[in-house]
Formats: sequence, structure tokens, C-alpha cells
Amino acid sequence: MPAIDRLFNKMLETGASDLHLSQGQFPKLRLHGEVVALEEFGILEHNVIEPMMSEICDGDRWKKFQEQGDLDYAYAFENKARFRVNFLKQYVGYGAVFRVIPSKILSLEQLGTPPVLLNFTNYHSGLVLMTGPTGSGKSTTLAALIDHINSTSARHILTIEEPIEFVHPFKKSTIVQREVGRDVPSFADALLATSRQDLDVILVGEMRDLETIGLAVTAAETGTLVFGTLHTNSAVKTVDRIIDVFPADQQGAIRMSLAVALRAICAQLLLRRIDVTGRIAAHEILLQTPAVQNSIREGKNHMLTQIIMSSRQLGMQLMDDCINNYLTQGIIDGEQAYLKANDKERFKQHSELGQA
Repeated sequence: MPAIDRLFNKMLETGASDLHLSQGQFPKLRLHGEVVALEEFGILEHNVIEPMMSEICDGDRWKKFQEQGDLDYAYAFENKARFRVNFLKQYVGYGAVFRVIPSKILSLEQLGTPPVLLNFTNYHSGLVLMTGPTGSGKSTTLAALIDHINSTSARHILTIEEPIEFVHPFKKSTIVQREVGRDVPSFADALLATSRQDLDVILVGEMRDLETIGLAVTAAETGTLVFGTLHTNSAVKTVDRIIDVFPADQQGAIRMSLAVALRAICAQLLLRRIDVTGRIAAHEILLQTPAVQNSIREGKNHMLTQIIMSSRQLGMQLMDDCINNYLTQGIIDGEQAYLKANDKERFKQHSELGQA
């Protein structure tokens, strides 16, 4: 039995989301957002952490890690769980982070997402963006969206991920899952090939560079439903980020394309609950309307916040309004509200940090 299995079992027993290994330190778990040291497992010296990492990594991948100092892949722990894995070299030695990938894909209803998200699965073309910081549950929500399409309609779906997290079973749709670094060199290379694959739906695990973003927008503009992720905290910042990736002389064209292609943006954050153990997702939602299209096309992204505020009847909502609802319902405390809010002034009276 691999030595690391004891730590994996501890993760699953406690319901931790992440396991952190760092040479010279105790192993640590992330429990409901807090990092907790596992002192009973002892300090991870080099002669402990190296075999712990290498014995769950095949030879080619281990060689790549040794050469490049960084490695991303997915690991199946018996039939109990899958983990998204990152190996890294650092100043003091080796390190690794393991994130639990739930074995069962939860539905949107089970995740407690706003009902309007279900409408995202009815689009037949366009760009739908799920945004938020690392660890905010973007992949889990996207997996639920893809699973709903897979369960209710016969479409041809491609996921491009680094690494593959949720493994989708065959249901009504045909699903192809390609892993960057194993099945294809890059997100852009995978997207370049999609024009020859007769696809209805594409999931792009990360839109991190100009070429990938440009190809994703083009695919969405020309008849494919594209789901993608970005590390932004609001709808306005998401639009800004996409446009700012492009050189100044191309920004007018990408504004026009994005105005046509964009169907929805859902920004997601996880907040620590005080009413029960665990965390809850907060969402900001922007939907395509003529006013949204005009604002993007004319470079008036600052108007998007006002459009969201005046379009609640359509299912749109601001992140801070969602956070405020949780605060008034006693689901989260003032510290969480202040820390996660975009407008700190709105919540500073509820937080000692805001009054410091």
C-alpha cells in the first residue's frame, strides 16, 4: 500500500477538500476553508516525501516533473476517490497539493445553484463563462452543467482539461475528454482541431492566453456552445480580462465578437458557513441582453453592474447582493462577508477587519 494512502484516507474521513505536502513541514488538510496541520504524521523529510510522491506517479510523468519542476495530473485512489494533483519543486525541496474530485457528479439542484443556471444547458451556441478564484467550485458546477446536457439530450461534447477531473459516463450524449499534456499539447491545439470534429458543446478547462480565448470566442460565434473558465471575481472583471488580453489594435474586433458570442457569465465564490459545518457558494450572474451587448460593443463595461441591478427579474444578480442575503439570513458572518465582497464599504460595519 502506498505510504500516502493513510493521508488520503484521513482526507476522506474528515471531508477535507485539499491535502498539502511540503518538505520540512507537517502534512496539512484544508477543512472548510481552514488549513489544519496533521502533526501525528510527522515532519515530511526528503526521504519521506520523495517516495510518497514518486510511487503514485508513473515513470514518464515523474521524469517530466524532475526535468520541469512542476506537474499536473489526476490520480485515482483505489475506487474511493480521484484527486487533481500538482507536484512542485521549491526552495526547501518537494511539495504537492491534492484536491478531491468527488466520485459522483452532483446535480445543479444538489449544489444549490440559482435556478437560472439550468438555462445555460439549453443554449445551442455561444460562450458561457464560469469564473472565480482557484478552489471556488468552478469545475464542480461545470461538471453538473455538462452532466445535465449528457442526461437530457443527444449532443457531441468535447472537454479539454488539464488534468481531466470528472470522468463523464456515456448517457444520451457522446462525450470525448482530452487531457492537455497527455492527449494534446495545449488548449489552443485542441481548439484548433474542433472545426473538424462536428461538435455541439466544448468545455475549455482554462482560458489563460490570447490564442485560447480567441479560438473559444470564434467557436462560440460560429455555432458551438462553449463553456470556459477564468480566474476573475465578477462579471465586469471577466469582460475586462478577455478584452485586455488582446493588443490594442485588436480590442475593437474582440469587443464586437464577444458582444455577439457571450451568453452568460457566472462568477462563483465559496464562503464559510456559521449555521452548519461547511461552505456555501455565492454567485454573480450576467445574462446576454441587448443592453449588455451594446455596453460590451461600445466599451462601456462599467455599465454592466447597473444592468445586472436592474435585471434581477431575468435571474441576474450581483455577488455582493448574494453575500448580503446570506449575511441577513445568518448563513455567514460579517467577517466572511467583508473578506469576499467586492464593495468592502458595504460590509465594513459587520466586520472587525473593516473597522480596524
